Amino acid sequence: MKAPILQMKNIHKRFSSTIALDGVDLDAFPGEICGLIGENGSGKSTISSIAAGMQKADEGEMFFRGEPWSPVSMIDALEKGIGMIVQESGTISGISVAENLFLAEVKKFRKGPVVDREEMNRQADLALDAIGASDIRGNMPMSALDFQARKLVEIAKVVMKDPDVLVVDETSTALSHEGRNILYDVMRRFREEDKAVLFISHDLDEIMDVCDTLTVLRDGNLIRTFSKEEFNPDAIRMSMIGRELKGDYYRSDFIPSSLDEIALKGEDLSIPGELDGVDLTLRKGEIVGIGGLSHCGMHTLGKVLFGAIRPESGRVVTGDGSEIRDEGSSMKHNIGYVAKDRDTESLNLTASIRDNIAIAGLDRYAVSGFLLTAGNEKKYVDKQIADLSIKCSDRDQAVQQLSGGNKQKVVFGKWIGRGSDILILDCPTRGVDIGVKRDMYRLMSDMKKQGKAILIISEELPELIGMSDRLIIMKDGRITKEFTRSESLSDADVINYMI
Repeated sequence: MKAPILQMKNIHKRFSSTIALDGVDLDAFPGEICGLIGENGSGKSTISSIAAGMQKADEGEMFFRGEPWSPVSMIDALEKGIGMIVQESGTISGISVAENLFLAEVKKFRKGPVVDREEMNRQADLALDAIGASDIRGNMPMSALDFQARKLVEIAKVVMKDPDVLVVDETSTALSHEGRNILYDVMRRFREEDKAVLFISHDLDEIMDVCDTLTVLRDGNLIRTFSKEEFNPDAIRMSMIGRELKGDYYRSDFIPSSLDEIALKGEDLSIPGELDGVDLTLRKGEIVGIGGLSHCGMHTLGKVLFGAIRPESGRVVTGDGSEIRDEGSSMKHNIGYVAKDRDTESLNLTASIRDNIAIAGLDRYAVSGFLLTAGNEKKYVDKQIADLSIKCSDRDQAVQQLSGGNKQKVVFGKWIGRGSDILILDCPTRGVDIGVKRDMYRLMSDMKKQGKAILIISEELPELIGMSDRLIIMKDGRITKEFTRSESLSDADVINYMI
């Protein structure tokens, strides 16, 4: 048997009173894609980030190629052989793609006092071409790229350093079908070159398809490692949660909403190159899904409906005829929005759970609408923490210390706490585990029964088909097809209208 490239022994990590890792042993072998799976807060991202130099373990030891391994930073780790593609955004806006790729290496392009940007752009293009992202060029401003394109830049940045171990933390959830194929090709190339890949994902079908082995973590402990021959969905799920997971994630009813009252309406919404005359109606007591490929315009549509982006033509109106012009008017009319890129658009990571939840509900718990009291604020926040089962040390813990699923619960808490009647959810279950997904689907179903209106934008067809009363498909900024809820509706029925 080959010796592991990376060995992690008896790794411990604690955040305040929370035990993130409790004596975990993990090996990464050459020529192998090792999947890491577990519920949110199980320790997956923590163990991989320690290997990649993002943070230090409290106890334990690591070896890389048989030598002691203790990187001082992610840059140090990448230069020495372990590179990590992080779950959330790892790029910097305000500079070009090439400057992001060569952020710590600009000096190598200096010719006297001048930076040779033409050569920097040329080398950036080569790095992007090498992973199959030729539509992104080095001279492009990073701010002009969408979330997926920024993630591909991160992949190119790590891959061009040719590390021996590649860590991929929930990256696939940010990518379209095409983007995922780029990532999978990179991972397979590493395996063929006798390198190692640690691949973190909550998508069990994906991880069983892509990986050679699968390691399950739960509550900071390594539970079991499955070989390819041992892959069994039920056994893996049971290992993840410590019990048999019964019942369906999605809705089991196929009864259409009995309400016909309009909650929100988009009329002839157009933005050049993004939306082309979109008409959409969302009714009370209804879940409407919007699907399509990454650049179909659905993510832009969500922002327009919330008032975060103004359309060039057309308008958004509520059921009573009030026009939505900005985020303020949306909140006034009880509309909430969960962004796809939660870390930059929905959360202040350095702030506490309390501050993130409380900020959206000031008008809900203030005495007489203007007097803020600490007691009311605590009560308001604690209710959301309890109702949504947010796993944290206390309300004052920084959001950046939470797992992906618990971050997403904080975002939900912001809008549910203020009693939003309309929720626009852009990829609401991205980067969350199967248990949290089920909780979120139940929450959506409960809100539907209460007469609230929900719009789900997602790149996951099973989620859309499983939860929607109506499913709208978009392509090139236009609506191409609408489906009504049906037991017989399948991915195959839908996908032709997306491509």
